[in-house]
Amino acid sequence: MKFIQKSLICVLLVSLALMTGCTKPPTEEMNRAEEAVARAENDLDAVNYAANLVERAKDALALMHEEVDAKRYDAAINYANDAISLAERAINEGRAEAGRTREKAINTLSGLRPQLLETEKRIDNAKAAKLRLDFDAIDRDLNSAQRGYDQAQAAVSGNRYQEAIFLSNNVRSNLNGINQKLGAKAMEVSRKK
Repeated sequence: MKFIQKSLICVLLVSLALMTGCTKPPTEEMNRAEEAVARAENDLDAVNYAANLVERAKDALALMHEEVDAKRYDAAINYANDAISLAERAINEGRAEAGRTREKAINTLSGLRPQLLETEKRIDNAKAAKLRLDFDAIDRDLNSAQRGYDQAQAAVSGNRYQEAIFLSNNVRSNLNGINQKLGAKAMEVSRKK
């Protein structure tokens, strides 16, 4: 009987020790989670290109705090690990997407310079052929395209790749509009001959 009582007391002491071990907040995990989410929030690539993951990391962090307040430390550790994982993923995916966007911006912009020069040449040819067009409006459109091109170059230089793509697409659209006007007038003239 004494053996059973001693065994029971040992089991109770071990159980009590385990339970008291779980009554401390997981400060190390919480600190790591806080730091990881702060890094993601301050990483421009993560914020610009993986905002949904940054938000999910912040949500996991908030849930971690709720679990700590409710003294459910095992669940808090799980949410801390989720927050860390999501924050790291946001940073990695943000950097990867920023690289892809940078390449796209550079490629889009590099194709515009020849198109600008070709459009200028077509305008000069149309003027030389004395086509009846509103060349003042066409020159304004060309100047606007040139300014847009310059702004897109500045955006690439400033690592604002999404802005550069947007501006480049506007320039391309503007040049296409000019070339359509020139082409339509040239077709009209050739039909009359």
